[in-house]
Amino acid sequence: MIAKEGYIFIFLSLLLMVVCYTAYLALASTTLYIISAIFAFLTLFITYFFRDPNRTFENKEGLLVSPADGKVLSVEHIGHNDFIGADTIKIAIFLNVFDVHINRIPSDGTIDYVKYNPGKFHVASVDKASELNEQTEIGMTTNTGQKIIFKQIAGLIARRIVCKIKDGDKVVAGERFGLIRFGSRTELFVPADSVIDIKAGDRVVGSETILGQLTSKEVKNKSEDKTV
Repeated sequence: MIAKEGYIFIFLSLLLMVVCYTAYLALASTTLYIISAIFAFLTLFITYFFRDPNRTFENKEGLLVSPADGKVLSVEHIGHNDFIGADTIKIAIFLNVFDVHINRIPSDGTIDYVKYNPGKFHVASVDKASELNEQTEIGMTTNTGQKIIFKQIAGLIARRIVCKIKDGDKVVAGERFGLIRFGSRTELFVPADSVIDIKAGDRVVGSETILGQLTSKEVKNKSEDKTV
């Protein structure tokens, strides 16, 4: 399956290939033949880039599934986040141009806000991209009562973020919600008491790799009662 956002790029590349090859047949120009071959390769690459495979996983309450394909850059504890209402863990995932670029919902819940932040286009694998690059930030309340944040962050080559969800949407873990064109970064912020099962350097697959488990309010309350 191919993401529909890629159709126009595939069509244009294919059209240029046909035009150049037709001109080559008429003029017997080696240069036109080489150019048509380049566009043929480009058409194949763009088709590959916009692939949108179906993914499955066993969904359970409070589960965190990867929102993207790529390499885990870091899993780190950071400070208090006002929206989440607690200290948080940030999981950063880098997507190179060969990764599937479809973004997916990390947990069941309801979207609280979608905020677009204009910015720069640093290489997505460097830390400063997290704060300075163009990005879309999404906050949601999960069905277990936790608040989490996930981000689509543009990179050096990626110049177009597509986000198809809006405030108030009910979403399901693994559901497609957007993509970032040609190399990017995805981040997930969860409460610090979440159980995270991946580490920096791991490869993850969107809507397939389980990142960990959120601690529900019920479990949290029972744990607090036992300590009293």
